[in-house]
Amino acid sequence: MDLQCIRRQIDVIDKELTLLLEKRMALVRQVSEYKKEQQKAVADSARETAVLKSVSERVEDKEFEETIANIFADIMKHSRAYQTRKIEQ
Repeated sequence: MDLQCIRRQIDVIDKELTLLLEKRMALVRQVSEYKKEQQKAVADSARETAVLKSVSERVEDKEFEETIANIFADIMKHSRAYQTRKIEQ
């Protein structure tokens, strides 16, 4: 397989990921609205730990486990930042 073919496949996956991340962020928006109404803290370390554990357990190729867990940790970091901005509005 040549590099251009591999990159085209990556582009297809990136489009799918973008759509899924947008759906995830729409749900994060709902979470921020709930937390604002209920005056709850943005950070929920127990939830984040559980998510990362679940993600790590689902990774089939363990060579990628740390990288994928780090990606999810970064997603949650940005989700917290978004929630904070929404709550402070």
